[in-house]
Amino acid sequence: MKELLRSTDPTIMAFASALLEGEDIDCFQMDVNMSILEGGIGIFPRRLMVHEDDYYEAVIVMRDNEIPLGR
Repeated sequence: MKELLRSTDPTIMAFASALLEGEDIDCFQMDVNMSILEGGIGIFPRRLMVHEDDYYEAVIVMRDNEIPLGR
């Protein structure tokens, strides 16, 4: 698994996950429980992970939909 996106905004994470699933790219959100424990104040970011084989295609999907990857 390779990190595609890191964000404290749950709406961006949900949108990015939906876009990837629409393109048949499996993804997994990490650190969800940690961000819930901190009380929703946005200190701990969530990470969106994809398989290494799907990484470059996932980057294209994010760029086409103007989701910043922070790179």
